Amino acid sequence: MTTNWTVRAIRDAVNSGSATAASIVDEALSRIEKKDGEIGAFLEVFADDARKAAKDVDARHAAGEKSLPLAGVPIAIKDNMLLMGHVASAGSKMLADYRAAYTATVVARLQVAGAIIIGRTNMDEFAMGSSTETSAFQKTKNPLDVTKTPGGSSGGSAAAVAADMVPAALGSDTGGSVRQPASLCGIVGMKPTYGRVSRYGIVALASSLDQVSPFTKNVEDAAIVLSVIEGKDPLDATSVVLDEPVAADLSLSLQGVRVGVPREYFIDGMDEDVATCVRSNIEKLRGAGAEIVDISLPLSPYALAAYYIIQPAEASSNLSRFDGMRYGNRGEGAIEESYRSARGAGFGAETKRRIMLGTFILSAGYYDAYYKKAIAVRAALKTEFDQAFARVDVIVSPTSPVVAWDVGAKMNDPVAMYLADIFTVAANITGIPGISVPCGTAHGLPVGLQILGKNFDDNKVLQVAAAFEALNVKA
Repeated sequence: MTTNWTVRAIRDAVNSGSATAASIVDEALSRIEKKDGEIGAFLEVFADDARKAAKDVDARHAAGEKSLPLAGVPIAIKDNMLLMGHVASAGSKMLADYRAAYTATVVARLQVAGAIIIGRTNMDEFAMGSSTETSAFQKTKNPLDVTKTPGGSSGGSAAAVAADMVPAALGSDTGGSVRQPASLCGIVGMKPTYGRVSRYGIVALASSLDQVSPFTKNVEDAAIVLSVIEGKDPLDATSVVLDEPVAADLSLSLQGVRVGVPREYFIDGMDEDVATCVRSNIEKLRGAGAEIVDISLPLSPYALAAYYIIQPAEASSNLSRFDGMRYGNRGEGAIEESYRSARGAGFGAETKRRIMLGTFILSAGYYDAYYKKAIAVRAALKTEFDQAFARVDVIVSPTSPVVAWDVGAKMNDPVAMYLADIFTVAANITGIPGISVPCGTAHGLPVGLQILGKNFDDNKVLQVAAAFEALNVKA
């Protein structure tokens, strides 16, 4: 195939008639067959459905639809996104046999735009994890070094894009679950502002934090995918009518752009080579005309602690429905014994840990001491970020304090695993948009630069990211 393996190139080739959606799907299925045995990005490939969808797209083209936004583009979806008639297990034995009765809004919007849903990708169980190792079904490897983790919880989607099996994939970002694996796999991961993208049809982890997000190989492709899935959805009350949809033109001069660099995001204990790599790229921004502003976000060190109170609390509530009666496989015995059996066998260790932690946090006598304080920290963090964005246009930092680590290295140390998200959770707590773009390597593995913006300033985040990407392309 002569078409470049990017969203824009495939879309333009199919819309122009120089390639067919059927040929693109055959190429994607061939790539997956050749590569995924070693990587384990996919839990299921929808080969028959993908070929049928490709024929439908080609028929639409023949009938005169020659400007579909995602014509013939193969896209993978995370295993917590519903596609009617297909399994959506959220990486858990609890939902191993669950077949979706309806389709998630974001998936439906992809299909309307001409995208081909090629399969569902592996993930940490119920999105609880940072390495895609808590999945009940398999461990996903980093395509750049299969002895390393791809990050998580959306590691399957990240690995599928990084290995060039698909040009784009959807993940969900609750505390960094798209940006962190994007960093570790050397690709782009864009978390939109909370409310920009519908959550309807996504297996919920923490409803006030979750946001569907695209993985791609470049910033332009991320913007194209986001432009399709964004917007108000009457089925999701938290989605909003957008004053500024994603712009078609991402061109931006960095001259005069105020870039905030928070001193709290370069911490003791982070990999020094990662810090050096990120700082050198901040200097590239300065060299291109950006104004680098030293800022302080003194509450940001508390973001991780607040996150690991809010997220388990919401998770314990959301996962209460998976009891073997309403959802999940029925356990043996009378009702109480059946509940214990179903949840005991259906959930993995990390999911149980967070459910118990969340239930404790919400229990009488502890709700005020923990949950209410975490919510207060959340409000204070939002105020702090708002004040920072009064001085700067964007904030930049490392995405992850480390590069990809060995498979299994942190599985017995939950706190070390949680610390992998130390630079990403604040964006979820405050709802702001953020993107991770590749900025070099450390120890021979990718490093990501995180760019954050104020609420609903997703276009500025994408524009700065595209301008930064262009600097590295020219280099």
